[in-house]
Amino acid sequence: MSATIELDNEMIQLKSIKSEFSAKFPHLKIEFFDKSHDEGKASPSYAIYDDNLTLRDIRSEGKVGTMNIHGNLKTSSLEKMFEEEYGIHIQVLRKSGRVWLQTTTTDDWTLSEQEAEASGI
Repeated sequence: MSATIELDNEMIQLKSIKSEFSAKFPHLKIEFFDKSHDEGKASPSYAIYDDNLTLRDIRSEGKVGTMNIHGNLKTSSLEKMFEEEYGIHIQVLRKSGRVWLQTTTTDDWTLSEQEAEASGI
């Protein structure tokens, strides 16, 4: 299971990036935040960026390009890659019933493990 996310257009809306990610990992989603978080810590809901904002709106530095995401990538590694390489703060969330949980206690799981847990496989 893998996904390619295009981060080469400063005018791409956050909702488009989220949609690309969730197309490959339907029981996971990413949220964009105005501040980074420590590993194992949750990000406050009031710090979530609006989905209609663009990359240009939320970052002042970082490269542009294509990000390849594979199922064997650890959740914490994905979050770190977004932050260090692209200057974007994200948090991965996993669906649990009707709610979305931040993956704070399972950041060491791979995206495939997160997806399997959420889908009941």
